[in-house]
Amino acid sequence: MAEIFTPFLTAFILAYSLRPVCLWLERHKAPRPLAALISMLFGLGLIFFILSLLISLLKYEIPLIRSQLPDWIANTQAWLGPKLDSLHMNLDWNSLKADATKKITEHISDHADSLMNSTIDTVLVSGSSVIAGFVNAVLIIFVMFYLLVDWDHFFKLLQEAVPRRAQATVHHLVMHTDGLLSQYLRGMLIVISIMAIYYSAALAFIDVKGAVALGVFTALMIVIPYIGITLGLSLAVLSALLQFGPSTAVIGVLVVYGIGQFLEGFFLTPRLVGERIGLHPVAVLFALLFFGKLFGFFGVLLALPISAVSLVLVKYFWSVYTQSSWYQK
Repeated sequence: MAEIFTPFLTAFILAYSLRPVCLWLERHKAPRPLAALISMLFGLGLIFFILSLLISLLKYEIPLIRSQLPDWIANTQAWLGPKLDSLHMNLDWNSLKADATKKITEHISDHADSLMNSTIDTVLVSGSSVIAGFVNAVLIIFVMFYLLVDWDHFFKLLQEAVPRRAQATVHHLVMHTDGLLSQYLRGMLIVISIMAIYYSAALAFIDVKGAVALGVFTALMIVIPYIGITLGLSLAVLSALLQFGPSTAVIGVLVVYGIGQFLEGFFLTPRLVGERIGLHPVAVLFALLFFGKLFGFFGVLLALPISAVSLVLVKYFWSVYTQSSWYQK
């Protein structure tokens, strides 16, 4: 079932996110189909931009990993060897160094382009995966375009399907949910923009190569609670280690990310996104695992907003339950 619903859920979320762009174009006299097309192209361009950032990071880091691996093993031997000797444990460091270098050489090419080509070749081996991916991509684009064009008509049909006695309640819940998601999306866009500028400038000040790509990528990963910042920090520390080795630059990266987390967690997110979502950290982790299992990586991205919508419904049904005569008695 997840394979069926994932493309439609993806198309709906993308259409909802791009609807403000479509409405802005319509207010500037653009025909609705043209506004929907431009909005869709803008969203797809943003996705390709994010992928290009990741590829640019790989282009810099992959050759360095391959070239510096022998030095890493030598430094590890110098630090760990005496400790192991004191415990009468002997490792064949030359064999370890040769095997690790061989494996890295086999699996990591000199450039990210070659890695991408090998990945594409692996995917092409499975014809069904290629066909399924192509069909899902076409389906997402098709559904997203028509949702943008017929958004009002679509929800009018849904409203007519709701019993009249429940329309007022459903309308109230939908408006409350829409306000919550709109605040979340607008706030996150502002937070991402501010943090992208901060991380890019701070990493450039430390003279870390690929600072702009790292900064923008880290800011974008904020939408994934806990996991996103961990991934961004890991990439930044790895870049600093590859460029400078164990030095004060690595400490500088840790300080930059520590200050960034403090600013984002205690000032920007509470003020710009608000605390209306109000999910417990345990609930956030459960949502990440649950929706990630159902819808893959895209489910991880949507875990927080979907949980916020679910929280609106839970609060409503809880209020109905606590105000019922059965509960009162």
